[in-house]
Amino acid sequence: MPFYFFRIRNGRYSGASERGTECADRNAAWRALTSTCADMAAGISRKLKQNSEWQMELLDEEKRPVFRIRIVAESLDDQADSPSFVHSAAAEH
Repeated sequence: MPFYFFRIRNGRYSGASERGTECADRNAAWRALTSTCADMAAGISRKLKQNSEWQMELLDEEKRPVFRIRIVAESLDDQADSPSFVHSAAAEH
C-alpha cells in the first residue's frame, strides 16, 4: 500500500510530516485527509487571522501534492489592502 504525508501551510510556515500514513487507494487517502482536517477545523478557525489562508495537503511518496484543502479568511470591507489571493478568489465567483 502506498504511503501519504500531510503538509500544513499557514502564512510563511510550511511543514510536512515525516511519518507516512498508509492508504489502500486514492479514495482512502482522501478520507484520511478530510477526517484529519475535520478534527482540526475548529481550532484552526479560532486562530485564523483576517486575510489569511491555511492549507492542508496530502502528498504522495515522492512528496508531490495529491489533494489540498484550503481555509481562507477574507475581509471584504477593504479589499484594496487585501492580499492577492483574496482578489483572485473573488474573481473566480
